[in-house]
This record gives sequence, C-alpha cells and structure tokens, in this order.
Amino acid sequence: MNRVPLAERMRPVKLSEVVGQEKIIGEGKILTEIVRRKEPVNLIFWGPPGTGKTTLARILAHEFRADFVEISAVTAKKADVSEVVERARINWNLGTRTVLFVDEIHRFNKAQQDAFLPHVESGLITLIGATTENPSFEVISPLLSRSRVVVVQPLDKNAILEVLKRAIKAEKVTKRISKKAIDLIAELSGGDARSALGDLELALSLAKKVDENVAIEAAGRKMPGYDKKGDNHYDTISAFIKSMRGSDVEAALYWLARMVEAGEDPKFIARRMVIFASEDIGLAGNGALSLATACFQAVERVGMPESGLILAHTCVALSKSKKSRATTDAWYEALEMARKTRGEPVPIHLRNAPTKLMKDLGFSKGQKWEAGFHLDKSYLPSSLSQPEKT
Repeated sequence: MNRVPLAERMRPVKLSEVVGQEKIIGEGKILTEIVRRKEPVNLIFWGPPGTGKTTLARILAHEFRADFVEISAVTAKKADVSEVVERARINWNLGTRTVLFVDEIHRFNKAQQDAFLPHVESGLITLIGATTENPSFEVISPLLSRSRVVVVQPLDKNAILEVLKRAIKAEKVTKRISKKAIDLIAELSGGDARSALGDLELALSLAKKVDENVAIEAAGRKMPGYDKKGDNHYDTISAFIKSMRGSDVEAALYWLARMVEAGEDPKFIARRMVIFASEDIGLAGNGALSLATACFQAVERVGMPESGLILAHTCVALSKSKKSRATTDAWYEALEMARKTRGEPVPIHLRNAPTKLMKDLGFSKGQKWEAGFHLDKSYLPSSLSQPEKT
C-alpha cells in the first residue's frame, strides 16, 4: 500500500501541469515569464487553501535550480530561521541559490518577519511566502515592498474535476467510481484540490464501488454550494452587508450563521464589519467604528467557536444603529475633485511661510494661530473656490 497521500503523489512538477491558474501561468503571464528569465523573484502567493501555492513554489525553485527550503510559520522557531540563514550562506559560497518557502507566512509576527528582511534585501535568500490572508494586513511593509504579491485564484468546479480525473486515471480506478460521485466530490471540495483528492482517496478505501453515498461519507460534514473564495462567498457576504444596511437583525444574523457554519474566516467577516461601520453608519454612530475594530481584535485573540458570539454581538449592534452615508458620499466627491484638479497648486495663503521673503510674497497671509480661527478666503484651490463675498 502506498503511504504517500494521493494529493502528494498527484502534485504537478511543471507549470504546464497546473490547472485553474490561467491568470498567472501562460504566455506573457507573470510566473511563466519569471521561469523564462531564470531570475528568482521574492513572491507572496495569496489565495485559498488547496489551490497550489506550495506546488508553485516548488516548481519555481526547481526551475531556478535552487536549494528549496520549506518551513511553516506555525511551527518554526528562531533556531529554524538561523539554520536557514546558515544553509543559505553555505549555498551562496557554492554558487547555489536558496529559495525559502514560508507556508502561512501571515502567522509570523513582526519580529520574525524582520529577521528575514536583511537576508532578503541582500539576495542571500529568495523568499516565497504563502498566505490565505490579505498580505496588506498580515505582512510587514518592508517585506511586502520587496516582494511581488501573486494572487492564486480559487479553483472552479471544472478545474477540480480535471484534477480528480487525472488522479483516477493515474490510479487506474476509473471503473470503481461513478461519474455522479466524481461530480459530487468536486462540488463538496469548496475549490480545494487537496481536499478533493483526500476525499477521493478515502472514498476508494471505503468501498470497492464508489457511488454518491460513499462520496458523501468520505467528504464528511461539508456545506455544498459555499466556496470560500467563489461567487457564493461574495454573494453571501453581500447579503450579510445589505441586511445590516437595511437594519434587518434577523436576516443579518442568518447570513452570518451561514458563513460561520460554512467555515468562513471570522477575521474576514469582522474586517467587513469594520468597513461597514464607517461606510454605512459613519457620523450617525461614531462609536460603531470602535466597536467593529474591537470585534476584529477580539476575534483575532479568542478564536472560534467563541468568536461567533462576538461577531453576532457586533452584527446586531451595527444592524440596529442609525445609518448615514454623509461621510462616504463626501469622501467619494472629494476623491473625484482631487483626480480632476491634481495639478492645481496650493493657494499661497494656505502655504507655510518659514522665511521673511515668503511672508512678503503673501505666503500664509491672514492666518492666525488661534483656536477656531476661520479665514475669509477659500481653503480650496482657485478652480474649486466659491467667489468671495463683497
């Protein structure tokens, strides 16, 4: 019996074997171009589980003929980091590149990420990170600025079906599994190829003939129709936001429960509520943003399933709050004006006047350092100013 999991045995070894990533693989696409140039680039793969982030890192390291070092941010310690750096120095002296793959890089704290920074800057290490979280929130700015973020797309059902069919053909078990069972395993995978292959392997071990019932048993408790990064994911969060906007507490809680039951990342939900607090409540309830921010911090620290109560508490409060889009509308109007007049100079009376010459030229003229002081002149560029009252 082969002890290597099916998902590992079926792992692609060339970019051409990777499915569902047409936006980053193919003629003129970023990964294909990086391989063609044979020049390692620091990358951060951002995408949902089971979409091939680790596989892509291994393929790139192989193409670069580099020493591939893989660590997980969940289990790595300071000593592991030191070992990687020392190994990279030895490789450097031997003329070999070192590609460090950090799985779940968002789990590294700031100090741990800082430890890699000088070695990434010097080129001693080529860093490839993988994360399911938005790198903008989870990866330190200096590391982010030295890396290219590559979005790894969620796999649709057709891509999962292709992965499954390849595995079935390779394992020579075509006659043991029905087409409906294959389709169901793909449907229940949630866009996760690793999960789909694991379910297939388990189903084949449970029965000599795999039908829909065996497929359901192998897949276990999963919510069909909810792909964490697919259309249903966005449709459900949209229904949740619109229910809070409409002050429908019952509906908002229902959609929240749907997401939680489907295994949605609670931080994603909390993050959207932070945005909602400013976008839809704004000045009508200035405490809403503080509450939503506290919710996000609490969810980070507490974890599931208890965080469900925190999410529900915040959801009800935001739903019941008065709504105002005054700030939102004013902000979008300001953005539009700024885009149209980005070349307009700052009016002279609003500029600093650190020298006598600048004061003589009228810089900061009429300004007083007094609380609540209001200048009769406009605070906007001339093209946006209202005519002065006479």
